[in-house]
Amino acid sequence: MLKGLDPLLNPELLQVLAAMGHGDEIVVADANFPAASVASRTAHGRTLRCDAPAPRVVEAILSVLPVDDFTDDAVRSMAVVGDAAAVPEVVAEAEGLFAREGATIVPVERFAFYEAAKRAYAVVQTGERRFYGNFIIRKGVVRPD
Repeated sequence: MLKGLDPLLNPELLQVLAAMGHGDEIVVADANFPAASVASRTAHGRTLRCDAPAPRVVEAILSVLPVDDFTDDAVRSMAVVGDAAAVPEVVAEAEGLFAREGATIVPVERFAFYEAAKRAYAVVQTGERRFYGNFIIRKGVVRPD
């Protein structure tokens, strides 16, 4: 146990977040997401578990991970099939967390999301049971003081 860290940040997740470089991406996925099969197609093949709601996992990750501010699509979510303009409850709940980091959530068509997820550094499967609780977060930089 370490002081000052969110208790959801277990040793495996901390190692992954620390090892990621600027531009690397991490997927925070809901319980229905095919995390193991998607991660098996990534360069690192990393799947981690964090059995908490997706917005809570996002909050923990954002407590240590800077979001890329060089692009407009540093945070993506899976768009609702058949209604791309819909904002699922779980996405709406996470919007404020990303807004505090200066990022907005860009919805991505379902299969395009899966393809993008295959390029991620790692996939964190959460215990989120609400549909469309899936995010791709691109790591930014920690600027000098």
